[in-house]
Amino acid sequence: MFKVVSRLSAGQSCFWPSFAKFHNSATGALCQKSAFKFPPADLPEMPLCNFTPEEYKGMSKEQMMEIRRLNCNPMTMKVTYYKKPVFIHQGHMQWLWDVDGRRYLDLFAGVATVSVGHCHPKVTAAAEKQLKKLWHTTSIYVYPTLHEYCEKLASYFPDPLKVVYLTNSGSEANDLAMLMARLHTGNFDIITFRGSYHGGSPQSMGLTSNAAYKYPIASGLGCTNTMCPDVFRGPWGGSHCRDSPVQTIRECSCAQGQCMANEQYIGQLKETFATSVPSRIAAFFGEPIQGVGGAVQYPKNYLKEAYKLVRERGGICIADEVQTGFGRTGTHFWGFQGHDVIPDMVTMAKGIGNGFPMGAVVTTPEIAASFAKGVHFNTFGGNPVACAVASSVLDTIKDDGSQQNSLHVGTYLMTELAKLRDKYEIIGDVRGKGLQIGVEMVKDKASRDPLPPDAMAEIFEDVKDMGVLIGKGGIYGQTFRIKPPMCITMKDAAFFLAVFDKSLHNFMEAK
Repeated sequence: MFKVVSRLSAGQSCFWPSFAKFHNSATGALCQKSAFKFPPADLPEMPLCNFTPEEYKGMSKEQMMEIRRLNCNPMTMKVTYYKKPVFIHQGHMQWLWDVDGRRYLDLFAGVATVSVGHCHPKVTAAAEKQLKKLWHTTSIYVYPTLHEYCEKLASYFPDPLKVVYLTNSGSEANDLAMLMARLHTGNFDIITFRGSYHGGSPQSMGLTSNAAYKYPIASGLGCTNTMCPDVFRGPWGGSHCRDSPVQTIRECSCAQGQCMANEQYIGQLKETFATSVPSRIAAFFGEPIQGVGGAVQYPKNYLKEAYKLVRERGGICIADEVQTGFGRTGTHFWGFQGHDVIPDMVTMAKGIGNGFPMGAVVTTPEIAASFAKGVHFNTFGGNPVACAVASSVLDTIKDDGSQQNSLHVGTYLMTELAKLRDKYEIIGDVRGKGLQIGVEMVKDKASRDPLPPDAMAEIFEDVKDMGVLIGKGGIYGQTFRIKPPMCITMKDAAFFLAVFDKSLHNFMEAK
């Protein structure tokens, strides 16, 4: 299936071929020298890439790290992802190059943000065209790009979700959604899932339910967390709960079409209504699939039943599509569509601009009218360049078949990862839809206890050293997150599977 890479002879200075095939065949330009060690002899060759990155001539890695320590907020150092950091220089589609010229397969996409590919030519051209015409003006004026984009974005939603407000980020979009929900309903309390992530601003921090993102200050008042219907780690699960190519390893006796786990988790939501919030609430926030929480999926009918209960109590239902939107789940353009529900409001960011800072809130005319009771102004929301980029992203997703590719490649990835789950005791769960995938690591399948952070870091670092970038998530940091640009190929997926298999083998042998 794979071509095995042979070791280079002594004295050769170029990278091993699978990391270094960025020499220009037309000019004969050589790849840069590298201090990286040779790969294992049984590792397959990285898929070819016909793009030639620019030679890096900037500041040294040592200089960058010194500035990072002295001039960047300490939080920047805290979130530096690897023990041996990756110094990124350039990107093209699903590929990234570091300052030494080493090529990486990017399966995390800047935290599920690069939707159609790094520096995608069509999106880059749209940005360049707009930059030559008008960089910035605000919505106090009427300009074409804002209105063209709002109309185009609204066309991707079912009625009555047709009113758009543009922001700069997902946190800001969720902040606004909280405000709009409270204004419209006249109620205050908002419910979210445990393990959720909806932003890090003072307001959205209340929606976020993960201790790592919390500070010991009052924030996000009026937010209550309810039990996440996690059918792998939660108290109830089963063997056909999820809308996913891969189900859990947990057995159940439920008849097809029925789900005891769903009934139990809905019961927990009813307990929350009965004990933790007033009889009337403002809203319920839910990601169609949890992102930072570790690609957690809920029982198939959970959201439909939850939405009904929320609306009975005067609340509106808000779908956070920051990570699941724009075709990433494969079967649908929006994650909520896979649950057969229509929310009252949808928030989005990340993939909306392929990495360009942008977010949006889409809602109904009725809810939008409530927002007009006061004045809210956003200097950069709807910026002409942002709108031109985002409009091009929508066109590119359609033209490139990105949603279909997400379904095709993502299903293959999950099916093959499930085989690795059967092979390794430390893989507890494989889940997701399309290219929104989580691999939950455990000490053993019987206990389902999370794999410790040092073990996760060891595997994580090894995968990176073999040329693949993935993410981590989950309440305990126990889940590997695979959320690549939606342009990855089957060959890319096969290469990752071989690398991941090798890294797990290395870890188990070293134990």
